[in-house]
Amino acid sequence: MKILIVGYFTDTSKSNVARYFPEDWDIVIVPPGKEMLHHIEDCQVIIPEHIKVDRSLLSIAKKLQLVQTGAGFDNVDIDACTQFGIWVANAAGVNAQAVAEHVMALILSYYKNIPFLDSFMKNRLDENQLDYTGSELTGKTIGIIGLGAIGKKVAEFCRVFDMNVLAYARNASQQSDGFVKMTDFDNLVSASDIVSVHISLNQQTKQLINKAVFKKMKNTALFINTARGGIVNERDLIDALKNRDISGACLDVFESEPLPTDSELRNLGNVILTPHTAGMPDGRKFHKKRYDFFVNNIKRVENGEEPESKLNQLL
Repeated sequence: MKILIVGYFTDTSKSNVARYFPEDWDIVIVPPGKEMLHHIEDCQVIIPEHIKVDRSLLSIAKKLQLVQTGAGFDNVDIDACTQFGIWVANAAGVNAQAVAEHVMALILSYYKNIPFLDSFMKNRLDENQLDYTGSELTGKTIGIIGLGAIGKKVAEFCRVFDMNVLAYARNASQQSDGFVKMTDFDNLVSASDIVSVHISLNQQTKQLINKAVFKKMKNTALFINTARGGIVNERDLIDALKNRDISGACLDVFESEPLPTDSELRNLGNVILTPHTAGMPDGRKFHKKRYDFFVNNIKRVENGEEPESKLNQLL
């Protein structure tokens, strides 16, 4: 089996990832570009990061059997894959713990003012002149948009902090535990002290969070996005932060990634930024649960079985 992994990896990351696969598999890890196009011609599996798997790419992938993504799959033309007879699967839920922990780290960093306090101490400023605001989480209301594996895990964590949990799910059949109160979208964004996004990016959710939504939020609200940057109108978010329509934001994902060096988000004091690492707890881009799933799913396809967490159905 030839496995093509497309993304930006350091040499250490490449080594860590490649050696986790069976020794008799041919593992090729390359960045987007011409070299990728060369290898797409004869690979059986592609794991795509930072590229679109569209009809033009699929047309030269003569041996491709499986497109395997992480949690998100907005970069894959699923209909085209189906027409080409190629399975598409994601790794739903494998990064739920990692992302939910990252969300809580962001919330705590924001309300405990950790970035400011860290800078204060390292700059050796006079501790007698310390002036900052902080807050406890008890009694705060978090509104969770999307109640899948990650959203449910965030809700569980927030329960431990004695927070009130609201949730909105487009799929009305999604059930919550007793401590989560399901509500409509408008009530969630207007009633919550914290709004956290945990939905996939698609045509229905693209720029779902925009100027009108920020206007409905409390001016003391914290906005968190660890899902996909395209769910948010970034210009509207920047304006809301600058105009203090909302209090602050914690962001792990952006409309354009990597985040441009001249992005205004980098200069806003009421924003905490991380570089799309919520689902990857190890900076070497290796996450055991993720690659366990990848290996097992590839073996299923190799053996003529349907992949787990499939996103399409082949005839």
